This record gives sequence, C-alpha cells and structure tokens, in this order.
Amino acid sequence: MNPAVKLSLLSSGIFLLLGMLIGIIKYQRMLSTAEHLAPAYINIAHRAALLYSFAMLVIAALLEHGNGSLKVQLGATISVLVFLSLTVFGYLAHGLSNKTDNMFRERNWITTWYMYFLIVGEIGGLSIILWGFISAQYLK
Repeated sequence: MNPAVKLSLLSSGIFLLLGMLIGIIKYQRMLSTAEHLAPAYINIAHRAALLYSFAMLVIAALLEHGNGSLKVQLGATISVLVFLSLTVFGYLAHGLSNKTDNMFRERNWITTWYMYFLIVGEIGGLSIILWGFISAQYLK
C-alpha cells in the first residue's frame, strides 16, 4: 500500500481516538462547572479532531485513486497532517488552560504568520492531492 495512504488511514484513526478522548475531557469539564459547559476551546478541539478523522479518510481515498510520485504524495499528506494536528493540539492547550477568550483578539505570531503557513500547508497539500486524483481519473 502507498505510504501516503497508510499515513492518512493511520492518522484518521488517531484523530478519531483523540476526538473520543477529548470527549472525556469535555464531559469531565461539563460536570465540574456550575453552568455544565466545557471551555469553548475544548469543544472546538473535540469537534475538530472528529472532523479531521474523516478529512483524512477522504485524503486517503483521493491518494489511493490519484497519481503522482510517492514523494510528492507523502509530502503533501504530511503537510496537511502536521497543520491539522497542530491545530487540534493548539485548541486543546487553550481549552485545558481554560482560556475561553477568542485567541484571535490579540495579534501575534500565531494569529498572523502561523495562519499564513497553515493556509498554504493545508490548502496547498490538499490541492496537490486533489490534482493527482483529477489528473488520474479525468485527464488520462
């Protein structure tokens, strides 16, 4: 099996498990507050991990039916995976530290430059994968 597909499937399972584990933290936080609400960023991390698990399944399917060199496919997959992972762990860190304020209220390196890198890494990586699929399936 293509290593990029393997990595995508593995990361899908890990994101799904992470989403479930964050769900336990969410439940615990809901029980321990008077309002019975988890911190906003715990909710966001929970949802993001679950959604990213399915995103990685879509990426695996696109890779499986796409073309392109294995190095390019693996590089594009790693690019998407790194930024999705950093995003979930960033949300989780904010939630665990009980920062409920909007992290974008203050301009800093993360809210400017990191976001530019994230956009390029995620959209660029997925665009490469999607182009491989389109060229293999429609432009033969």
